[in-house]
Amino acid sequence: MPSDRGRILLVEDDPVMGGSLAQRLRLKGYGVDWAHGAAEAAAALARRLPDLLLSDLRLPDGSGEELFLAHRERLAGTPVLMMTAYAGIDQAIRLLKAGADDFLVKPLETADLLGRVEALLARRLVAPEDAVLGPSVPIRRVEAMLRRAATSDSPLLLLGETGTGKEVAARLLHALSPRARLPFIAVNCAAIPADLLESEVFGHERGAFTGAAARREGYAERAAGGTLFLDEVAELPPPLQAKLLRLLEAREFSRVGGTATLPYRARTVAATNADLDARVHDGRFRADLLYRLDVIRVEIPPMRVRPEDVVHLARHFLDNAAGRATRTVRGFDAQAVSAMEAHAWPGNARELRNRVDRAVALADGPWIGVADLFPDHRPDPTGTADATLAEVLVAAERRAVANALEATGWDVGAAASRLGVGRSTLFEKVRRLGLARPIEPGTSPASGTA
Repeated sequence: MPSDRGRILLVEDDPVMGGSLAQRLRLKGYGVDWAHGAAEAAAALARRLPDLLLSDLRLPDGSGEELFLAHRERLAGTPVLMMTAYAGIDQAIRLLKAGADDFLVKPLETADLLGRVEALLARRLVAPEDAVLGPSVPIRRVEAMLRRAATSDSPLLLLGETGTGKEVAARLLHALSPRARLPFIAVNCAAIPADLLESEVFGHERGAFTGAAARREGYAERAAGGTLFLDEVAELPPPLQAKLLRLLEAREFSRVGGTATLPYRARTVAATNADLDARVHDGRFRADLLYRLDVIRVEIPPMRVRPEDVVHLARHFLDNAAGRATRTVRGFDAQAVSAMEAHAWPGNARELRNRVDRAVALADGPWIGVADLFPDHRPDPTGTADATLAEVLVAAERRAVANALEATGWDVGAAASRLGVGRSTLFEKVRRLGLARPIEPGTSPASGTA
């Protein structure tokens, strides 16, 4: 049977419904493996991961929920669609919170089922070997979203902490879009003085203000039919927020001091590390502008929740820096790799690039070591290098684990997911590092749970 559209693992014990579903999916070009129970499905998952898991919740030898939870880590990035009778809706909602993608209520409508299957398969992760932004599951999800959004003209909003790579994501979106050969114009809204920002964005006519000796095209005009990237959009002053809203709604603008109306043909991509919803609530950002910018929202995860990307990015930064260096730099030694993997990277990818650039410039030999990346922990000449290195690595690991636990309120499962390790591994690290959950006032030590 053809399976070029994707392979589906169907888990359904009812022979009539299962046979009907398998037939309809195969007619649509999907490859289908049909398992009649939880054990058979588990064996199928062990043999090969499907492109989509379609499972009933009630099975003769278990449940779809148990099947999903037992294989959740391995299914990361695989769309999961659950089927349930009306009475199982609470269970289905619980599964959505645990990471499943969608659920259908029986009796099923075939058109609805096929539509959801097609939509979920369209959201498949980029294969690791094809990924541009990084190999981790969280960043591959981001890249898959950017690839889907690239063909759209709708405004896109990138959210994320400082240094996570929002402009890199915006440039990838532009490169993947039909606008790739047209300009990509980046504007840092926080770096331009407020009294010049309107002129910089919209341009001005000669004589529009003191010093305007000639007509100047603004960023909106220079973007032509390409992409206008507004970084730190939360920092726009209120008057310019109103003008940006008109630009997005009317798709036209005028230069400062001018009367002619010019068409706006670019796609708008905005980015910020601020909480725009909170700023709207505080009256510092227009709600109507947020609605216009937030048509497609993409959140860039911080480095601490995607440790698999650290060494990948570090090697990329090393290649770039080494190309500018006047001497040969071969790579990172094993201890430097371990230290990078253990570091929490509060400055995200920007911090990583800064440390790599500095290490390439100042390293004593062809191999970059821990002390080159983390000069604050340079070995004490009165001690032994091995002891100091071990101390550095343990301290870095302690920081990474403690940060993850604090960020998740000491939810060990969530913290383990952020760190990219199993629960049992994290429990062992907590024990070995001597970490303990802080006791809140009014509670006893026994009242907290790890």
